[in-house]
Amino acid sequence: MLRHLPGLLLLLWPLLLLPPPTPAAPGPLARPGSRRLGMRGPAGSPGRRPAPAAPTGAPYSGTGQPGGARGAGVCKSKPLDLVFIIDSSRSVRPLEFTKVKTFVSQIIDTLDIGAADTRVAVVNYASTVKIEFHLQTHSDKQSLKRAVARITPLSTGTMSGLAIQTAMDEAFTVEAGARGPTSNIPKVAIIVTDGRPQDQVNEVAARARASGIELYAVGVDRADMESLKMIASEPLDEHVFYVETYGVIEKLSSRFQETFCALDPCALGTHQCQHVCISDGEGRYHCECSQGYSLNADMKTCSAINKCALNTHGCEHICVNDRTGSYHCECYEGYTLNEDKKTCSAQDQCAFGTHGCQHICVNDRGGSHHCECYEGYTLNADNKTCSVLSKCALGSHGCQHICVDDGAAAYHCECYAGYTLNEDRKTCSAIQEARRLISTEDACGCEATLAFQDKVNSYLQRLNAKHILSGRFSASALSHPR
Repeated sequence: MLRHLPGLLLLLWPLLLLPPPTPAAPGPLARPGSRRLGMRGPAGSPGRRPAPAAPTGAPYSGTGQPGGARGAGVCKSKPLDLVFIIDSSRSVRPLEFTKVKTFVSQIIDTLDIGAADTRVAVVNYASTVKIEFHLQTHSDKQSLKRAVARITPLSTGTMSGLAIQTAMDEAFTVEAGARGPTSNIPKVAIIVTDGRPQDQVNEVAARARASGIELYAVGVDRADMESLKMIASEPLDEHVFYVETYGVIEKLSSRFQETFCALDPCALGTHQCQHVCISDGEGRYHCECSQGYSLNADMKTCSAINKCALNTHGCEHICVNDRTGSYHCECYEGYTLNEDKKTCSAQDQCAFGTHGCQHICVNDRGGSHHCECYEGYTLNADNKTCSVLSKCALGSHGCQHICVDDGAAAYHCECYAGYTLNEDRKTCSAIQEARRLISTEDACGCEATLAFQDKVNSYLQRLNAKHILSGRFSASALSHPR
């Protein structure tokens, strides 16, 4: 047995060199004194208390499905004036300080950054304090993250009280970009440290909290838990956090995302708006209606608007309401709707051939029309058809004696008894007068004429004889003067 001992020891020697098993290190949030991240209830808190995790154990996504932090569609960060106060004393090694900057950048990624949203400043401290940039310096995520990446550590010392006082006096001022008390924008500071404060932090932190600044304390490695509690706001279990190493500090960024998250009921589908849900931020919303509808008194449901009654329709002639809360325009009879679907143009119904006039269609200015009849016809009571007109009855025939209708608007003239129609086919002459002027059978008339002619001839002869005698007497007197 002793002879084989050296060989046995040679075989067991590698096993003897193995280190004894060590107990498993606690999880990053398992150390007593570490706290679940949350929100405090009083006014000034950045948002609501986070919702409990989904039954599966995975973080609640806000959509009813497990799988990570709330998505941007369900969670919208509340506007904040946020100041990071980061410890860069010598105890924080360069690689660890890089982890702190990554932690800050990850929180920035979860926020809505902008002049009207969250503004961010960074205070760097050790034995001295340096404000890396103010709240008004950067208004977008990319420039913020680049500025964070350029931050370098300072020196020895951990003057946490001085850092908080500097943030209160210089970072949280209106001149530096903080919004005034009337804006109701919460002021939040997150202090990250791995050591014990070397100054009086209790009174400074109390003054900061009294001024309305909400303080979160994140301790790493050798950080003093009692000091963290003196710094943080109440309730402590929602404002004090601890991680064993800087290597896991980045995991706290999702916790702060939940802290600063306001659930969006519009995205969650819990709004009960009939038509449209509008997110107002901070978990608030209001309902609106589709075009052509108005919001009812319950501020949820919608009713169709009578746009025709509102007189905003723009129809030139007639507005007709449709069931969907919209409307359409129509035109009066005799008009057609133009391409703009609003105005109307008069129709030429006579040209369309739809007028129904038996004889003549006449267009009127208003897009309407009327019927007329040919000469010798009259329009019937239906204002469409025509009947033969009696020109004899109208008295426009021109006959001197008698007008006789011949039917279809024709006529002829006749004369009374004892008269004859002249060549103009209108006037008449008496038959007996004509005969008296041209008749040679009237004996009395002929004898009288002859007697009158004889009488005239006798008178002329006597007159002529008298003239001759008078001429002789004158000549004799001239030849025998006295």
